[in-house]
Amino acid sequence: MPALRIKSPQLLVAESGADREGHGLKRTMGLFQLICFGVGAIVGTGIFVGLSDSVAQAGPAVVISFVLAAITCVFTALSFAELGGAIPVSGSSYSFAYAGLGESTAFLVGWCLLLEYGVSISAVAVGWSEYVNELLHSLTGLQLPAALSAGPGDGGIVNLPAVIVIAMASVLLVRGVRESARATAVMAAVKLVVLLAFCAVGYSAFQHGNLTPFSPAGLGGIGAGTTAAFFSYIGFDAITTAGEEAKNPRRDIPVAILVCMGLVTLLYCAVALAAIGAIGGERVAGRPAALSYVVNEVTGSALGGGVIAFGAVVAIASVVLAVMYGQTRILMSMSRDGLIPRVFEKVSPRTSTPVAGTLIVAVVFAVPAAFASLDAVLNLCTIGTLAIMAVVNIAVIALRRREPGLSRGFRVPLYPAGPLLGVGFCLYLMYETGWRTWIQFAVFLAVGALVYVAYGRRHSTLARFAEAVPDAAPERAPQTV
Repeated sequence: MPALRIKSPQLLVAESGADREGHGLKRTMGLFQLICFGVGAIVGTGIFVGLSDSVAQAGPAVVISFVLAAITCVFTALSFAELGGAIPVSGSSYSFAYAGLGESTAFLVGWCLLLEYGVSISAVAVGWSEYVNELLHSLTGLQLPAALSAGPGDGGIVNLPAVIVIAMASVLLVRGVRESARATAVMAAVKLVVLLAFCAVGYSAFQHGNLTPFSPAGLGGIGAGTTAAFFSYIGFDAITTAGEEAKNPRRDIPVAILVCMGLVTLLYCAVALAAIGAIGGERVAGRPAALSYVVNEVTGSALGGGVIAFGAVVAIASVVLAVMYGQTRILMSMSRDGLIPRVFEKVSPRTSTPVAGTLIVAVVFAVPAAFASLDAVLNLCTIGTLAIMAVVNIAVIALRRREPGLSRGFRVPLYPAGPLLGVGFCLYLMYETGWRTWIQFAVFLAVGALVYVAYGRRHSTLARFAEAVPDAAPERAPQTV
């Protein structure tokens, strides 16, 4: 059996230039920008669109579902914080897996990231289209025709608004990370103000009776609601993809992750309670543009719902921007390692951004957003994301054993219990996705393994370096276990 190809953290950092300027990228993001970037990546479709799906599963007990999903993410967020500070490179969980568990595992993590970010971007873009229609209806009484606002699977021809938001995000990302960070900060502020305003309206009409029965479907409903709510947290790991563009990544990335997770969890629970307490879980469940509907019902006017719709349009656009940013940086890292074509690692000297990679990502992800119904693959996206999170927790343990002297600005508390609990929570939520999703995921991984054997393993930069310089110093040569 061939030995595992493990790339040391020191080599990852040295190749990326992460302690200087990262591989042609510029360091422009401070702590505030990273926090805004994290909020921009997380808060969007999950709460503005997905809340109604979570309520349909758990009822008012959706608050517990949000907390359980947050706990799952918090344990993994602590692991991301440790690794993001110790290995501040653009590859995020892909690079962490490369350093901890080897090249083949890292490739499959990158393969799952394509699924996570690809489905997220496309699904978020479809959610943006729903709120654009809601906003147009509030302002003008008109809506886009179904033929131009939904794909064939949803009764239309092409989802034009979904394509437009992906195109706008790609243009902004191509212009430069400074411009993208500023736009993300503004959009994060807008969405927080709108959600706080929603809470003020919802709590003004709060009735305790709307919270009963609290858990109509029992523990099973809470578990299913947790799996649905988990999608609302996808994106916090994107903070670590800014490792080569953050001014002080070893300090700021761990802080930004922890602040974002705490802020987002409090916000989600507050919004869910406000919505259910105002009109009841049965009326929120399964409702398109649920937050706008709640405000309209409470105020008796479409104006308030229009404000919420505007906030959703801004919020969801920021998610598309942040997640596309993360995807392009991970592809850049994989390309740098030779595991995918070199076009993704090319950085424009004028804008200091991976222009070609960004445009390719935009085109590829715009197609399913425009034509496909993504409901069938949302669970597949969830299980892939949970698998990545489990790997990151395991990578913390592997690197603690293999690299005890590695500089770590932050350490996971209660080690090794913390990472092990993170793995346990991930496995529980993976179980909740159902056996059909497991079969789909197994097929997806098998395809990824074939791609790795056919292309990635043969073109690996690490393997070619080892063949060319067999007696290189240990930190420059592949390690084997």
